Amino acid sequence: MMLAELAEAVLMLMQLTVFALALGLTLISFQSYTKNQSKRLESAFIGFAFLSMGVALTTITSQLPSAATAFYIVETVPFIVGFGMLYLSLYR
Repeated sequence: MMLAELAEAVLMLMQLTVFALALGLTLISFQSYTKNQSKRLESAFIGFAFLSMGVALTTITSQLPSAATAFYIVETVPFIVGFGMLYLSLYR
């Protein structure tokens, strides 16, 4: 039992680390956008913001004992939008 609890604690710490990194990227991209307002930086900021939302939803969903398929669909949408906006920012 102790090993399972330790593994869950490590997983939660890792998920919080990913979320913190995603928020950091979002903050940095927002600061870059406010300094140099361009369509590329705007798209990058929006992309990172949606990726941060996706990470948050994934972290929340992973804590649910039995998440319905609808939850997994909903948590995937921000990733699609986020990566789409990053793709757009690279090709503008």
